[in-house]
Amino acid sequence: AYLEHTFIVLCLTDYECPDKPVFHPSRLVVRRDDPADATCLCKSPCDGESSHLEVSLGQTFKQENGTKLLWKVDKMTRWETSPICFYDHEDLKQCCSRLAVTVYQPPDLVSINYLNHTGPLTEGHVYTLQCTVENVAPVGSLSVMFYRGQEALGPSQSRNNSEKKPVTEIFTLNIKPTGEDQEGHYWCEAKLELGPEGPQIPPVEKSQNLTATVHCESHNETNTPQTFETSYNLELNCTAVGNPSPSYAWTLPPANPLLFNASILTINSIAFEDEGKYTCFASNKLGNLTVVFDVDVKSKFNLLSHLQMDEKLKEKAT
Repeated sequence: AYLEHTFIVLCLTDYECPDKPVFHPSRLVVRRDDPADATCLCKSPCDGESSHLEVSLGQTFKQENGTKLLWKVDKMTRWETSPICFYDHEDLKQCCSRLAVTVYQPPDLVSINYLNHTGPLTEGHVYTLQCTVENVAPVGSLSVMFYRGQEALGPSQSRNNSEKKPVTEIFTLNIKPTGEDQEGHYWCEAKLELGPEGPQIPPVEKSQNLTATVHCESHNETNTPQTFETSYNLELNCTAVGNPSPSYAWTLPPANPLLFNASILTINSIAFEDEGKYTCFASNKLGNLTVVFDVDVKSKFNLLSHLQMDEKLKEKAT
């Protein structure tokens, strides 16, 4: 909790005054608990008697016959302060300027998690990432970006909030993971955008990495019909990608009594009775996949004859 006393300085500003006091810098950005200083310059008719620097924190000093006023703070312990430099003008009016002061504090902690979810993700389902930024000020200068690996996910997010004291904010992003996200990681980054008067390198805090374990259905490309020569080895590959890893079952032509439960089916020295449809079933708890292989078996002699005939037809055609 933060408790501060508020000091109110009333300045009856004469906007037509010939020379307003000028602050250097024109805007002050300072980290909480750091030292700070600024200078106010005012021209004639400003003098040591008529010039003033009203502050709620720190010390003030006059130099050069009151035309230069200094403000120094050993430790910035207030979240809201705005020094006013003024001098007494004609008709009991005051010609004044106010220094804009931004007091900032990087977040104590930045963390990421899934909203209302624990455990593995399911491919194609929508989940919400939640980035929590704790005790940051001013929140209106905060921007948050979500990442998958080194890829930024969408534009940065911010809040339209004028609160000066530290607050905790939660930012969210919906995602729909795919198998390509398997064992990747999500994280978020909180940055204070404090403008040219702020630190040359903006304060940045990153969250921990959130590893994504994605459960996805088995999937594979359908094989085209294949022709094999007798006496050659038959190898049919039904390997599928999925999480959890799929299990396999095969249905073979009626003439083949063999049983297979692996992803690759191999028959040594195939014969005519081995031709037909070979059906592979790959499945996990999220779904299943069926792949059909049409196997045509030709004798080596007939296959060569067909190839030679095709070549002769091509020669005649040319």
